[in-house]
Amino acid sequence: LSFILTKNIYHQDALLRISIPLDSNLKPEKCRRFILPQWQLLHLNETVTNTAEPDTEPCVDGWVYDRSYFPSTIITEWDLVCESQSLKSVVQTLFMTGSLLGSLIYSPLSDRFGRKVVYQWCLLQLGIVDTAAAFAPTFLIYCILRFWAGLNIMTITINSFSLMSEWTISKRKSVGVVLMMSSYSIGQMFLGGLAFAIRNWHTLHLAVSVPLFVLLFPSRKLVESFRWLIVRNQLEKGVKELRRVAHINGKKNAEETLTIEYVKSTIQNVLDAVHTKPSIFQLFHALNVIRCLFSFHFRFSSAVSFYGLVLNLQHLGSNIFMFQVLFGAITLTARFVSLWTLNYMGLRTNQILFSFLAGVSILVNTFLPQEMQILRVVLATLGIGCVSAASTGSTLHQIELLPTVFRSTLGGIISGFHRIGAIVAPLLMILLGYSLHLPWIIYGVITLLAGLVILPLPETRNQPLVNTIQDVENNTKYSRKVKQEDTSTKVTQF
Repeated sequence: LSFILTKNIYHQDALLRISIPLDSNLKPEKCRRFILPQWQLLHLNETVTNTAEPDTEPCVDGWVYDRSYFPSTIITEWDLVCESQSLKSVVQTLFMTGSLLGSLIYSPLSDRFGRKVVYQWCLLQLGIVDTAAAFAPTFLIYCILRFWAGLNIMTITINSFSLMSEWTISKRKSVGVVLMMSSYSIGQMFLGGLAFAIRNWHTLHLAVSVPLFVLLFPSRKLVESFRWLIVRNQLEKGVKELRRVAHINGKKNAEETLTIEYVKSTIQNVLDAVHTKPSIFQLFHALNVIRCLFSFHFRFSSAVSFYGLVLNLQHLGSNIFMFQVLFGAITLTARFVSLWTLNYMGLRTNQILFSFLAGVSILVNTFLPQEMQILRVVLATLGIGCVSAASTGSTLHQIELLPTVFRSTLGGIISGFHRIGAIVAPLLMILLGYSLHLPWIIYGVITLLAGLVILPLPETRNQPLVNTIQDVENNTKYSRKVKQEDTSTKVTQF
């Protein structure tokens, strides 16, 4: 009998029973333990005379983690559980805050020093700090490095779109934007597969960050924006870059054809406008530019609804790898659907239509009973797809509305509101304590209102980019006066 009792005492379940109290779900408490072993709990069938609640204390000897998905994460690395559980969200918040500040800091520098040099500088910083984060000795240093990484990420994105749009002919800008945004979806799908294959967070972090150094080599071949060089009154450098692009695209006799005199004659109106150095304060007197900036509400709203829907779908399945891949596939499909609407229906119609569909799907989904799980998943998936399609149109519209002279600065401000929306989205879930439907009603209404913001903005489909504040002010309400493509796009084949 003594042998059986001893064996039972040292059984794993018995050790847990005498050492760890049970929570409200009758499962072992995750954050507290008994100060003294409670041997009487092994004899549940016997009458216990002492009914006083045993004293407990926080776990001080560490934790045992479920390592079935990931053998190592930042949670297991620095014990971000119990009293430190809230620190998990600190990392993401710092990254988002860094990207918000970075778009406000580096975007004006891009308009002053050029898209290419700032792009390369931010890419180099991102590669260094992201690689260093994998070797962070403390959680504080890890948080600092993630904040630093966030400072660079939005500028890399904004300058990539600026360089692409400022070298692409009007009829192909939609294709360029869709392809670049599709790369995010493909990267998300790839990350799901990569995380499935590499479960250690150090190795996974390095697998994602080290290739950034490889991207530095092809970035040296990037060509600085001809439009930016012209509005900065650097005609000779602009002609040099123009000849370089012409040579890349197989244009013969580029040096004889693209002379400084010829280029100057074709863009004389732009050169006349840039003799006066533009000031950011001029924007406060440019009513059309200010009106274009109201598109920030659309970016904010799309971020709120997008991340809100992501939070909804995350609770529908336990396989996070499959969710990552399917999520990327949904957004990828939506990008290419938006390409058709952008080319045949216009940018304004694209954003209004898909915002309406996304808002309706969210509101309908809000009031569906929990038993209709399949329909709820379909509507949530449709909502994410519609928000992605609308965001694609919004990105292209933003590029074509803003003047080259302040395109990065104003784009950084608008993108900052997108990050604010991403931060606000999970905070709205606090309202679940008041009503189970209230957060989703807010998500849906905000998305519906976002479409109305687009109505006053001009349609810019297949129209040349504007270069100066005067160009924006001279636009009509609903359509830009069709102008001849400038010299920079004549030498491109895309």
